[in-house]
Amino acid sequence: MLPEKIIFVGVLINLFCSLWYIKNIFHGGIKPNLVSWFMWMLAPFFGFFFMIQAGTGLSALPVFMAGFSSLLIFIFSILHKNAYWKINNFDLICGLISLTSLILYVFTHNLGISILFAIISDSLAYIPTIIKSWKFPETESSSTYVGGLISNALSMLIIKNWIFSIYSFNISILIMNLVVIFCIYRKKIFK
Repeated sequence: MLPEKIIFVGVLINLFCSLWYIKNIFHGGIKPNLVSWFMWMLAPFFGFFFMIQAGTGLSALPVFMAGFSSLLIFIFSILHKNAYWKINNFDLICGLISLTSLILYVFTHNLGISILFAIISDSLAYIPTIIKSWKFPETESSSTYVGGLISNALSMLIIKNWIFSIYSFNISILIMNLVVIFCIYRKKIFK
């Protein structure tokens, strides 16, 4: 187990990678899916709150950072004209189901079930971006997903109490970020 303060390194890496992603929105042709980024902003903020209630401590900081960096990306995507991916009906359906999961998450009084609904909400928000990254990898940058990987991996290394409500959100973020990164680079990997 690493010292808890290592988490600040992960948070700074995540912030740098998110700022790099924002730079690519303005200069690199990156087109974020606003449905995904909106839900990625909401779910981690709620997840962070419930993780703190579970006694997570500093290992919840990357989950907060996921919400904060998503907020920044969402705002800058809107501010830059034509910088976001065209939203279709499937994106809206995923967003609606994700939002429904998030609402269930808020009103559940069982901490483990609440975290599970937050994970479902967050994971469903990945689907539009995964599909977009699979079909049009040039419209995505791996920077923010790599930052999320590093930050959440470091948080896993400082967890002292391995219970579902403490580690599960971090694991789901790790898995989903790996899926998006694979989708972005799959054409280059399998040439």
